[in-house]
Amino acid sequence: MATSPSSFQPSFHARSNSLPSRQHPITSQIDENLNRLRASQSASTSSSSVGHQLNCLQDLYDSVDILLQLPLAQQSLAQEQQRKLVEQLLDGSLMLLDACGTAKDALSQTKECTQELQLILRRRRGAEGLANEVRKYLTSRKAVRKAICKALKNLKHMENKLSKDGETGAVTSTLKQVEAVTISVLESLLSFISGPEAESKSSPWSLVSKLMHQKKVTCEEEHKANEIANAEATLHSFIKSGSMKHAENVQNELENSEMCIEDLDEGLESFFRRLIKARVTVLNILNC
Repeated sequence: MATSPSSFQPSFHARSNSLPSRQHPITSQIDENLNRLRASQSASTSSSSVGHQLNCLQDLYDSVDILLQLPLAQQSLAQEQQRKLVEQLLDGSLMLLDACGTAKDALSQTKECTQELQLILRRRRGAEGLANEVRKYLTSRKAVRKAICKALKNLKHMENKLSKDGETGAVTSTLKQVEAVTISVLESLLSFISGPEAESKSSPWSLVSKLMHQKKVTCEEEHKANEIANAEATLHSFIKSGSMKHAENVQNELENSEMCIEDLDEGLESFFRRLIKARVTVLNILNC
């Protein structure tokens, strides 16, 4: 993969005199969501696991939305001594939105190329016509990886900066922890979309073998781990063989990849809207 999603869990020190919402039950809900997401980072990086993380992230931001509506939380964020920290959070949210945009573009581009390949297969234009479209797909995937690599570097920079932050108030501390776990989930998502580049150039069975070694799960389970990478590996094998005898297998892998992309795109879009809402809310608090 382009990088490995981290299990980054920063240690923030909250001031005891800045606990405007500590007694509110939403703080316990946020803590529960954070712990659930941190635990999910140790799970396999299958499409179902990444999708689950996106769903958990949506739940987390729903809880954050409730927190940001509390008068005491708004008062805490509006304090002059908190302004620099809040502005840093706003800057971070922009970078998170950029990373989401990269993921959305990557999914859209890969889906479009996948659908074009499926159309060629249905029209039965032969090996040469399919090979040309496959090459376009593989070229597109290289561009996707390049964009993802840049996004992952930006997320890593955010991650390193968060780990160096010092003492904060309770509300800003909570929001920083939310930011940290969001970075981790987006790393998982982007890495999944990118896929294991080196293995994707080998045969599907070589890919499965390598993934088995990494995750120590059964071959049958790991073959389903990354539908996008499996489709790409199958297409690399087709280019090498130039034979249409495995066209049905290619079609199946492309269909699996498209369904995976649609599921991830739906979860990402839902989270994207919540991230924008949280940013707008914090901006409004500062401007009041």
